[in-house]
Amino acid sequence: MKIFVGLGNPGPKYAGNRHNIGFMALDRIADDHGFAPWRGKFQGAFSEGLLGNQKVLLLKPETFMNLSGQSVGEAMRFYKLTSDDVIVFHDELDLAPGKVRVKRGGGHAGHNGLRSIHAHIGPDYTRVRMGIGHPGNKNAVSSYVLRDFAKADEGWLDDVLRGCADGAVDLVEGDSGKFMNAIGRRINPPRSSTSQPKTEAVKADPAPASPSEQKADAEPKETRSPLQRLMDKFS
Repeated sequence: MKIFVGLGNPGPKYAGNRHNIGFMALDRIADDHGFAPWRGKFQGAFSEGLLGNQKVLLLKPETFMNLSGQSVGEAMRFYKLTSDDVIVFHDELDLAPGKVRVKRGGGHAGHNGLRSIHAHIGPDYTRVRMGIGHPGNKNAVSSYVLRDFAKADEGWLDDVLRGCADGAVDLVEGDSGKFMNAIGRRINPPRSSTSQPKTEAVKADPAPASPSEQKADAEPKETRSPLQRLMDKFS
């Protein structure tokens, strides 16, 4: 059994924020794989279903971002799971928009949601780092992540979310490479190879014959020997 955790803030006010891309990923996975309706549990929104042959729990903590670890720790203890069974989807400032990376363990890099999870279950869990880009100014980070995605982001965002759902089974099975490939196919779909119809080579018409050649063709060719032609002159 695995727990997929999506990070974000609860309520319609934050629903479209960059900080809520983790919530968005879990919503897409739940929709595409027919998970049970969301219900309140473990201080969050909770759903369950199957990915492949494995039972998976989806959890969106509703404690607000900086207390996410309370919800995650409660769910993990209830099901007697370890941090190895936890996979967290979250926004990543240090990746360009549309880039996604999978990482196990490591620091929280100042992300308040990850910081809280570290405090409750330790650092040894898997993260799906979903790039949202950086505003370029450290002082602008807070307002940047709490703003909605721009209209121009809708294309790549939809591709990434669909890719996460496409590769969810691979992620559960521990194949992060296949999971990444599923996202890549959404962002850069393979081009279908369409063979061009073959055209037969057009034969060029021969060049027109010169007047002398035309005259030569019109006259019958001489078949007599020189001796016969000489005798004919004296006959």
